Amino acid sequence: MLKQILTTLLSALLTVLISSASVDAANKKNALPEIGVVASSAITLDKEVLIGDVLMRQLRGQGPVISDPLLDEYIQDIGNRLVAQAENVKFPYTFFILNSPDINAFAFFGGHIGIHTGLIYNARNESELASVLAHEVSHVTQRHIARSIEAKQKSSPLQIASMLGSILLAAVNPEAGIAALSTANAASAQSSINYTRQNEKEADRVGINILAQAGFDPNGASSFFGILAEKSRLKSTRLAFLQTHPLPESRIADARSRAASYRPRNVPPSLNFHLAKSRILARYYGNPKNNIAYFSSLLDKQSYVFKQAPQYGLALAYLANEQPQKARVLIEELLEKDPNNLFYLDTFSDIAIETKQYPEAIEKLSRQSALTPYNQVVTLNLANVLIQGQQPEKAVALLKDFLLINPESMLAYELLSEAFRMSEQKLEMHQAKAELYSLVASYPRAIDELHTAYNFAGDRQIEKQRIRARIDQFRTAQERLQTL
Repeated sequence: MLKQILTTLLSALLTVLISSASVDAANKKNALPEIGVVASSAITLDKEVLIGDVLMRQLRGQGPVISDPLLDEYIQDIGNRLVAQAENVKFPYTFFILNSPDINAFAFFGGHIGIHTGLIYNARNESELASVLAHEVSHVTQRHIARSIEAKQKSSPLQIASMLGSILLAAVNPEAGIAALSTANAASAQSSINYTRQNEKEADRVGINILAQAGFDPNGASSFFGILAEKSRLKSTRLAFLQTHPLPESRIADARSRAASYRPRNVPPSLNFHLAKSRILARYYGNPKNNIAYFSSLLDKQSYVFKQAPQYGLALAYLANEQPQKARVLIEELLEKDPNNLFYLDTFSDIAIETKQYPEAIEKLSRQSALTPYNQVVTLNLANVLIQGQQPEKAVALLKDFLLINPESMLAYELLSEAFRMSEQKLEMHQAKAELYSLVASYPRAIDELHTAYNFAGDRQIEKQRIRARIDQFRTAQERLQTL
């Protein structure tokens, strides 16, 4: 399945790159380079954003992208702190998580940065995790993919497309990508690998500066490289991260040397980092019974940085093992000491739904919503509890406001569709489903949903006009997707 996903993504990227390279080769053959514009002769920023949007929609629909508001909020918060310190930021950045035990991360067009759950789980502290994100942010700000295209302009368009398609493929799935890379022309492949190593060195230099400026420990990079080097020595095959991010010993030394040029910083451990690690283990790895034993053992041995982290993980494991009352005891204890913690509120909501105790969850989440309006964790949990508690109209109002600010939230559209179904608003239900399909680039299905919605419009002429206009927009998007 993953191979099919990657083939689809690669096909889309190849089409884009072949088209871009062919047009640029014809138009730029006798043109002088634009001084001071990084990689502008290879691919424009507008096209980079467009390609990134297409690939992100396809990844949402076909890849193992996690729709987890808590983890999304956590990783986006770290990313935003880093981007705020970066130079040459041309567009908003999107940080997302893939459910994969590989220690890996990757960046692609338009400020999209993917992080594997295995990376978060294997990092020992937040600065190590942030060092990888800062590195990927640097790949984007330095426009390394576009510069790779520019470096290959003397090659044929197919060589360019094949090489860079393989690089992106390797970012998501290293084994498949490296195999694809090896089928390219040997000299061209070696040149591209060397250029990639130059990119890695530049991303290290820029990334460590971003890391330090954002308030993280600049030694996080060399520390994480050390983990990777040690793990690699103990494995028969190379780690995913090392297949896409070459790691000679000199790179670790360079990272240490660069970190030493910054003032020492004692960064306190992050509770949210350790809660995120517990959540990944409890919800995406292992099985509930084994996880109960694991978190119980950590508590018994007092083997933790924060006691709350294994307590939280144990609560999630109990809930997954259909023991909601045991989970509730733990979560209520945690909430008593930290009532505004979103990790605990999220699980309290899940417990309330499981035990059908909706009023208390609605009250807690409503109170938190007043403090942090439009926060995705609070808003989506509150909408879900309202729907399960047979109050779909309130959920609809909440979700409509939320989507004005977060128009690409798949979970919000899923909940909105369910709320409309429950309140028997069939026209609106099909409209919500259409928007959901558009977020995964399934435009034909989105158009079908709008045709169905049109049939429920009756004599609502303005609504019919809106539906026709949206169908035209989806058709244009489908044509753009096919002609990129």
